Amino acid sequence: MSENDLERQLVEINRKLDFVTEQLALQQKRQREAQELKEDLGRIATDVFQTAALELDEVAHHFDASDLWHLGKKLLRNVRNLARTLDQLESANDFFQDAKPIARDAFFDLLATLDELDRKGYFAFFSELAKVLDKVVTAFSVEDVRLLGENIVTILTTVRNLTQPDMLEAINNAVSVYKNLTISVDEEISYRRLFKEFRTPEMRRGLAFGIQFLKNLAATETENAKDSTLLQPNMEEVTHAS
Repeated sequence: MSENDLERQLVEINRKLDFVTEQLALQQKRQREAQELKEDLGRIATDVFQTAALELDEVAHHFDASDLWHLGKKLLRNVRNLARTLDQLESANDFFQDAKPIARDAFFDLLATLDELDRKGYFAFFSELAKVLDKVVTAFSVEDVRLLGENIVTILTTVRNLTQPDMLEAINNAVSVYKNLTISVDEEISYRRLFKEFRTPEMRRGLAFGIQFLKNLAATETENAKDSTLLQPNMEEVTHAS
């Protein structure tokens, strides 16, 4: 073997030794890292175990291994129910996602409507109406409301009669006359002047109207009294029969 061949072999051997040395150093580094990771995991596991032991110790008297088995078996028995519930949740989520734009548009429409009502004065009107109702509640007692309920038919009948066209026309005429009426009475007026006024056609017509009005009113009251007298025996018979 020549000297050159020997030198090439030595160089090749040195190169391989360097490679092996690098691999050994890398392997040692990996071993150290693995050892450090093992130690860190061991410390973490120890802390977790100690914490779990403390936490579980607080619920130890509420928990039993049989409870865990019972829960596991119940979960297995209700797998289909759980799957169906999850499907329903997914459907509900899809519905909410689809309804979100509609709800947003409806909300904006509601805001626009409320703004329109506010500009027209609805809220101010109801606010003042609430004040009126408050005054009514404070001004009337429960007994007043009870009496109102007992006489509501009579009140509504009176309102209905007052709202008839002929009655409204008569009231309007009376109000017009009262507005245009100018009465001035002297401080001293003689009986002669009064008798003279009685002779005027206007006074005679007024007296005739008053007398006729009183006659009609008396006749109406008499008719109502007769109806009440006839109704009372009938009610007594019904009560006796009951």
